[in-house]
Amino acid sequence: MNHDAYDDNYIRSILNSVKSIAMVGASPVNVRPSYFAFKYLAQRGYDMIPVNPGHVGKQLLGKPFVASLSDIGRPVDMIDIFRSSSHIMPVVDEALTLSPLPRVIWMQLGARDDAAAEKAEAAGIKVVMNRCPKIEYGRLSSEISWMGVNSRTLSSKRAPIPTQGMRLSLNRMSVGGGATAASDRAAKNKSEPT
Repeated sequence: MNHDAYDDNYIRSILNSVKSIAMVGASPVNVRPSYFAFKYLAQRGYDMIPVNPGHVGKQLLGKPFVASLSDIGRPVDMIDIFRSSSHIMPVVDEALTLSPLPRVIWMQLGARDDAAAEKAEAAGIKVVMNRCPKIEYGRLSSEISWMGVNSRTLSSKRAPIPTQGMRLSLNRMSVGGGATAASDRAAKNKSEPT
């Protein structure tokens, strides 16, 4: 797998298929990037599990912190690693002891460990490095375009104001909502022969 560039369909298939996400390095401090990512993904319907031994006994958006992946006590679809690159291999090693194995290991922006990725992939786990699921979700669902960021979808129409329960192109309902007609049309037109 080329971890320098990911096909949108690879990222989309991950975000559409996972339901539970354990965020290693989650923080209850509401100005930390992990807090924003955790909250955003929880609002999009993912079952979020905060993992941080320094915050056991606390909660993040009503979800109790656990000290380690092995303390979760139930299957997890994806492990989102919000730690620096030097801390990735121990997380991957712990993930490989879980039964059943997670389907995805995702390393946040700035985090990359090719040896850990190779180890996880050898066990049949999909890997994403140096990406943020919050950003990728927003980009692929066209939510990110509401903030003026180039989503690579051209349209002269202004996106509708987000409302509760609007369908997103990632086939999830959003608490904030958002129509994705332009991106759905672009994807359809791209797949049709010319």
